[in-house]
Amino acid sequence: MLKKSLIATCIATAGFTAFTAFTTAPASAATTVWVQQAPPAVRVEPTPPPREGYQWVPGYWDWRHGRHVWVAGTWVRERHGYVYAQPTWVEHNGRWHLQRGAWARRDRDHDGVPNGMDRAPNNPNRN
Repeated sequence: MLKKSLIATCIATAGFTAFTAFTTAPASAATTVWVQQAPPAVRVEPTPPPREGYQWVPGYWDWRHGRHVWVAGTWVRERHGYVYAQPTWVEHNGRWHLQRGAWARRDRDHDGVPNGMDRAPNNPNRN
């Protein structure tokens, strides 16, 4: 009887641990990480010849396992009507955080209307 009880406890504990790890992992992945150490200088990578339908995204320094790690440049498929903003490190009060790369609609005047549909995309008097 004791053996069955012990096995049931182990199974319940293992199930709870697996459930807890699963439910907490996505929340921690979305957290912004602040570090005290500035990233090293950006490495110079040769830009390969253009590829039809793709955009070259240069490499950047990422923060992994308590240190800066270089992530090499890569090709990403173009998205019509969007522009890619590269990952950049931002300093605030002596601490640094990485703004991840992302696609954004082309909107030079930041009025929320993409340039292709905007009647005055570069109007300097626009709010």
